[in-house]
Amino acid sequence: MIYFMVKEKYQSVLDLGEKLNIQNGDVQINGDTLEIRGTAATPYHKNLLLDEIKKIGGASPSDLIADIKVADESIYAKHVVKNGESLSLIATHYFKNPLRYRQIFVANIDILKNPDLIHTGQELVIPNL
Repeated sequence: MIYFMVKEKYQSVLDLGEKLNIQNGDVQINGDTLEIRGTAATPYHKNLLLDEIKKIGGASPSDLIADIKVADESIYAKHVVKNGESLSLIATHYFKNPLRYRQIFVANIDILKNPDLIHTGQELVIPNL
């Protein structure tokens, strides 16, 4: 019974893990604690999961243990450009600061020649800052 209560409480975390394609995912119950393990593609994906956990259980929930590893720590994230986006909009999304667009531009200098000219469908590296 406790398993279903705790699992239901954190179902949005489990759903997000599926959406983010967390690898080697494992969910178990140990007493009254839900244990979640897996490997996120990037630090950004790990942070999304941790933010969802905090939203539900607070800064350090007593009913959940999360052991999330990161497959590629050399970058913060990868981003596929959507219609209408700019580097400053993307920088605001990831870093809450539009002026960080320059770091994104520099990290993608191999495919971008002008920070004001990006194209829908381009996959950009979002660097660690």
